Amino acid sequence: MKRLRRQRALGAGALLLALGLSAAPAGALPAPAATAAEQPRIDLRVLVVSDGGPGTAAIAAELDGAGTPYTVVQLGDAQRPLIDAAFLADTVDGRPRAKFQAVVLPNDNPFGAGSAEMAALVAYEQTYAVPQVDAYTYASAQNGLQPPVYSGSVDGVRAEVTTAGRGGPFGYLEGAVPFEDNSPTVGESYAFLARPAAGADFTTYVEAPVPGGSGTGSLVGEYRHDGRRELVVTFAYNQYQQQFRLLARGIADWMTQNVRLGAARNYFAVHVDDVFAADDRWDATLNCTPGDVDCPPGQGQTNPIRMTAADVQHAADWSASRDFTLDMAYNGGGSVEHRENNNGADPLADSFVAQRGDFRWINHTYDHPFLGCEQDVSSVPWKCAKNADGSVKYVSQAEISRQIADNRQWAASVQLPVENDELVTGEHSGLKVAPQQPEDNPNLAPALAANSIGWLGSDNSRDPQQRQVGPAKTVSRHPINIFYNAGKIAEQVDEYNWIYTRRSQGGSGLCEDLPNTTCLPGPLDAATGYAQYIVPQEISTAMGHVLGNDPRPHYIHQSNLAEDRIAYPVLDGTLQRYDDLYTASAPLVNLRMRDIGAELRDRAAWRTALNSGQVTAYRIGDTVTVQAPAGVRATATMPDGTRRVIASGTDAFGQEYAGTVSGWVAPDGGQSAVTLKLAEVPEAGAARRGSAPLKAAPRTPFPAGVTRSVPYQPQR
Repeated sequence: MKRLRRQRALGAGALLLALGLSAAPAGALPAPAATAAEQPRIDLRVLVVSDGGPGTAAIAAELDGAGTPYTVVQLGDAQRPLIDAAFLADTVDGRPRAKFQAVVLPNDNPFGAGSAEMAALVAYEQTYAVPQVDAYTYASAQNGLQPPVYSGSVDGVRAEVTTAGRGGPFGYLEGAVPFEDNSPTVGESYAFLARPAAGADFTTYVEAPVPGGSGTGSLVGEYRHDGRRELVVTFAYNQYQQQFRLLARGIADWMTQNVRLGAARNYFAVHVDDVFAADDRWDATLNCTPGDVDCPPGQGQTNPIRMTAADVQHAADWSASRDFTLDMAYNGGGSVEHRENNNGADPLADSFVAQRGDFRWINHTYDHPFLGCEQDVSSVPWKCAKNADGSVKYVSQAEISRQIADNRQWAASVQLPVENDELVTGEHSGLKVAPQQPEDNPNLAPALAANSIGWLGSDNSRDPQQRQVGPAKTVSRHPINIFYNAGKIAEQVDEYNWIYTRRSQGGSGLCEDLPNTTCLPGPLDAATGYAQYIVPQEISTAMGHVLGNDPRPHYIHQSNLAEDRIAYPVLDGTLQRYDDLYTASAPLVNLRMRDIGAELRDRAAWRTALNSGQVTAYRIGDTVTVQAPAGVRATATMPDGTRRVIASGTDAFGQEYAGTVSGWVAPDGGQSAVTLKLAEVPEAGAARRGSAPLKAAPRTPFPAGVTRSVPYQPQR
């Protein structure tokens, strides 16, 4: 398999330097001097000039998600700054400074014919060899292309990275760039397919077949002219579409010449909850789950779902074949109860313990109780029980501590390799849950402190942002829409139909009542609905997270690995689609919970420092320096071969990923300043061959599915 078994949290280095710089504005662009001592300073910041369209917004979102600094100038803002020589460059301590390392425009010239602002940008790019990205532009001689051979929809088209693209900015891709086609009734993609103009120095990086015609046309290519380098993109997109997500890394690397703050990975981790316990089963007649709080007490027959030893062997074999580690969130009390009721036998636990090294393990509490308020289940939905004085009756600190400690002790008794600072409570209970319990259980934080918990699982659908709970930070987890109470395909489809169809179609109508929830056109077929609808939708949703530089784990339940083993088609589909799209240079990063939490923590601190203007970074020749607040780790992406200067010489910086090296960096022991040395200085622009006339690019159409993204699935 191309994917690494796992990659640990990114390694350390350091990029901090006290600068003490003062800046003086310049009235004109200073010419960079030729000697090394007078080389210009290039600030590691991107200028995004936006017309409010989805193309520039998508690129800004990519930079933001990676932690790459950028400045947005909104063309429609009457108070926006004028883009002139003084805005773009000045001098610092007598050295010429380029304030931006790259420029992103909505098209090749959004200002109009004879624009002084465009002329200033052209001169700036020529002077400092600053690349320009045309986020979405019409194909014309002005950007090195012939008139389009095709203009129109490219929904469902399979584009390809060319040989030049694989050898250049998109080398992390296998080749295919599939365009989405989520709805037959909504236009989602639009493109101008064109070929390079005669005599133009144009290199196509991504091309697509001409619909209804012959040959191919460029979608993404590099145009070198007038001492400038321009990335010409001729298709419309938004930040969520797969085609953009596949190319976003390459666009960012191209424009920054692989020298930038920020980093991105493709992450995927899967937690399996309730291991050793048994999950209640959906009742298709009652349309609820007997034994759980959504069914009135005493209704229906309980027939819980629990994995078998054969299911454990299948999980271990699957993990080995996929080179992918599952995280098992365990409830030791479930095994103890099973042994009590089965003459001391528990083949499931025996099998898991025998193969414990094939998985990672997370404390999920001993008995999986609800650890928030005490639940009054006399009615549906449940409500919080109250004390005599009317206050909320909460589960005690002692009970929460017992659940954590007893499960930890049970794991030690069977030698499960557990990290004691990780915890996922049953149903994420103890944390706030709307509408019944709008605040955390006040007894939760002291119980976490008493048991040295540093990382606490939360549900991303209701508690998405990392936050502090006593000594612990939350780690939000994405729920995969495969239900905990379904071990069989028929149960999953029936419950899915109940949730996502209208009352007039026999459903619950929840999809009509809940905000941000959409309804199915009609009930899914019991025989084909899972494989043909639910599985593809869940794969697409998971891939959206994977391709979005999102480290947060996904979670399912042990019931989904039992009986019909309904989770595997989603997991297999996600892993296979990823393998089909990416080379071995960009493996899926499969981190355990504590490392994901640390990644989220460091990102939050870095983003705060960026947003408060406390980060300064620049390159002078082959040397990169960054200044950040004390205690804040910086994140950076650099060319392969970059070295960090230390007192005794140099050492390697970062980790290899997708053709670059990147990592989190902090002050090295005993040093307050660190310098990064690049193996190669980023290339300058092509030789100047005269100026092209300045005229505005034609207005480009956006299909409805770009301006308002077509969703993958019913949302909730």
